[in-house]
Amino acid sequence: MQYTFQVQGMTCGHCERAVVHAVRQVDTDALVKVDLATGQVIVESDKSREALANAIQEEGYKVAA
Repeated sequence: MQYTFQVQGMTCGHCERAVVHAVRQVDTDALVKVDLATGQVIVESDKSREALANAIQEEGYKVAA
């Protein structure tokens, strides 16, 4: 499945790496694309949307509903 998340609080490369790392903690095979300018994170994963969103939020970023 492909999911698009609107993530608030990402401003730099460190933020991008933190979000990618968080997603890959849930699914090591996930494909993750981060667009800092728009705040979008696109994830291709077999895991649930909720599990992926929770992982991003646990890193300290807000995922819009």
